Amino acid sequence: MRKIIYMLMCPLLLGSCHIYRNYERPEGLPVDSLYREPVAQNDTVSLGDLPWEELFQDAKLQELITYGLEHNTDMQTALLRVDQAQSQLKAARLSFLPSLTLSPQGAVNRTDGGATVKTYELPLQASWEVDLFGNLRNAKQATKATLLEQEAYRQAVRSELISTIANDYYTLLMLDEQIQISKETLEVWQEQVRTMELRLQVGEETENAVTQARASLYELEASYNDLLRQQREAENALCTLLGTTYRSVERTKLEMQSFPDSLQTGVPLRLLSHRPDVVQAEMTLANAYYTTNQARSAFYPNLTLSGSAGWTNSLGEAVRNPGGWILSALASLTQPIFNRGKLISNLRVSKDEEQIALLNYKQALLQAGQEVNDALYAVSSAKISLDKHSRQCEELNRSVQTAEMLYKTNNATYLEVLTARQSLLSARLNVVQDQFTYCQSVINLYKALGGGSV
Repeated sequence: MRKIIYMLMCPLLLGSCHIYRNYERPEGLPVDSLYREPVAQNDTVSLGDLPWEELFQDAKLQELITYGLEHNTDMQTALLRVDQAQSQLKAARLSFLPSLTLSPQGAVNRTDGGATVKTYELPLQASWEVDLFGNLRNAKQATKATLLEQEAYRQAVRSELISTIANDYYTLLMLDEQIQISKETLEVWQEQVRTMELRLQVGEETENAVTQARASLYELEASYNDLLRQQREAENALCTLLGTTYRSVERTKLEMQSFPDSLQTGVPLRLLSHRPDVVQAEMTLANAYYTTNQARSAFYPNLTLSGSAGWTNSLGEAVRNPGGWILSALASLTQPIFNRGKLISNLRVSKDEEQIALLNYKQALLQAGQEVNDALYAVSSAKISLDKHSRQCEELNRSVQTAEMLYKTNNATYLEVLTARQSLLSARLNVVQDQFTYCQSVINLYKALGGGSV
């Protein structure tokens, strides 16, 4: 009989070997071709390896990031999700141990004219599911993958929060510079209009020129007011992100910001472990892998051992109630038979979910590569634009000086002065915009490489 049981169990054990395998990263991932620009294989250091304190050296910005990491609601939610996953993993590990239940019972009985009989039992019941075919093991591994997924989500939220705070901070610095430039230009323009009005009174200026100057002044005042609105809204948005009430944000100047000269990206393979969203997608795939294994293990028998031990004062005697121990043990083996169609459907659904998770994982990796390529090109493009617009400002500044000298000697019209000043104002604003774009590009490259997620 024992040989027959072994012969029946051996095929089951051999057929279930694959449900005990651990998840392995799939092959054929497009890692080697993620970056458009060639990268040395020994380039193991990237910008993403820098702690955010070293990348953002502005003391005011560091204070804001530190405060945001402690008080931002999304960050706090992510931490709670991690705590939930840790509790679930602990419960999955404890499922390998027997469950114990204490269920004391008592009764009082009395027949007609007889004496009152009091009985009680103090049983301790135990139940243990033997993990013969990996159901509990795969459940534990899936829960562990969920924990890693939530850890990756927390890191992604952290990286996104740091980048967004830095972007909002630099947006404020950009608006400060633009407001300052607009204010200086507005003061010059107001003085120019007053001078022209005086010249008009003595017949040295035309009404048309004064009208054009006033119209330009009104346009500048409207633009200046719009910049003030944008500044207030940017401060409010940053306060919301920080999880604090609305107030003025202390800050420095845009021209004081600096970043490392060398912006290395490292090898694309590092994105698999440094990008939180890529790690999260992989852990989703691992979770689906173990869920499929659980669906496979449902085809095999389920062995449960149970028993109880306790003390009772009633052993069935009619005259007296002697006390004694009660012991019982039970083993049950459950093999699904008539629900095989449902199990097959569940397995098919699990396999499809695993394939969907694999496709999402590959797409997350491609998205990571695109963000790195875009940010890296944006950094170099911003440098070129900043250099060209700076040179443009130098030329336009000389053009304004020349136009004003010619205007004072009646060798140029006011329209020429107006055009030169408007061009200079636009060029100066472009320089500030380029400085912000460069800062933003560095931040985006840092986030794309997984920076700030540790």
